[in-house]
Amino acid sequence: MVNRDVVISGIGLVSSLGEGGDAHWDKMTAPGVAPVTDAERFHPYVVHPLPEIDWGLQIAKRGDQRQMETWQRLGTYTAGMALDDAGIKGNDDLTATMDMVVAAGGGERDEAVDAGVLAASENRTDRDVLLNEKLTTELRPTLFLAQLSNLLAGNISIVHKVTGSSRTFMGEEGAGVAAIETAAARIRSGQSTHVLVGGSFQTEHPDMLLGYELGRYLHRGPWKPVWQRQGSEGGGVVTGSGGAFLVLEAREHAEARGQNIYAQLGPVVSGRTRRRNGGLEAGIAELISRTELPGGELLAISGASGAHAATAAEKAALEANPAIAARALSSLTGHMKEAQFPFAVALAALAVSRGAGYPAFEAGEKAFAGKPASVLATAVGYHQFEGMALVSAPR
Repeated sequence: MVNRDVVISGIGLVSSLGEGGDAHWDKMTAPGVAPVTDAERFHPYVVHPLPEIDWGLQIAKRGDQRQMETWQRLGTYTAGMALDDAGIKGNDDLTATMDMVVAAGGGERDEAVDAGVLAASENRTDRDVLLNEKLTTELRPTLFLAQLSNLLAGNISIVHKVTGSSRTFMGEEGAGVAAIETAAARIRSGQSTHVLVGGSFQTEHPDMLLGYELGRYLHRGPWKPVWQRQGSEGGGVVTGSGGAFLVLEAREHAEARGQNIYAQLGPVVSGRTRRRNGGLEAGIAELISRTELPGGELLAISGASGAHAATAAEKAALEANPAIAARALSSLTGHMKEAQFPFAVALAALAVSRGAGYPAFEAGEKAFAGKPASVLATAVGYHQFEGMALVSAPR
């Protein structure tokens, strides 16, 4: 049975903190780093907004930029950064044989059409006729009120010429976990040699916030760090716009072309636990046991969203292992939904490659002063799905 080593050879990151792995490392390791937040536009909800981005750096054609909504531009841009970092962008031989696995949501809804349907329904009783009229005259060419999730992969293929096989997963944090898990499994089995994998999320859109708040998940009031939101008003989630893409390769493929390797991707595990009656904490502990943790002190990059029940369960499960020092990335970036797990894996790879840990992202996080040979990355969904990966120094 083939079981190839999987390595991380390219990283593309965008969040409210900036662009690129180097920028994120510098800011996240700086003493007293403060998050970038916007508490005004969507009051009473706080968001972590995108920085200013020159889209032309990765999406050269203005026409391509115009036909994408922001979440697609963000994903395509971040994917280009990862390809650049891996030395693959512009190499037609490599991009033509490169597979792609994308984690994506349902896209941004057309708010004007939604509002038009609601407004017209106030004065019409034949609402079945009204809906048919709107469906035939107001829809996008995709015949969908939002942009289709697989359009992100399509645009990456068009712009960056990544034309191997393509898969798109939907399902919030679970989509990001499934994307990484699937990409790694394909490489380990010999089905792929190099894969572009990741996702993006643009929260600065009312319907994106609505999706959380319909379940009463959003934090209300002044911003607080992730671990300190228990008992606060609202549901605890503070969202952020961002994207994370990785280039995963078989070790021999990366070495043959002389590419720098950030880290090796070890076990990637996932589950969907019944969350009632303490089931989630036990499920997280079971995932931790399946990641084959090394002995000694261990740094963990937690994708905890801040959602009260899920975050409390993850915190308890991590603290049950006294060797683990966890860092809640959402305290600095906000919760990035589909991009959350790829982002955590990328930060883990940066720590391993730099030979240093991250200082505490908020008060109360355990100190970590060692040189991390391995880092645990986690993503416990705010309402379903859990995943983890162990990222280690390349052998």
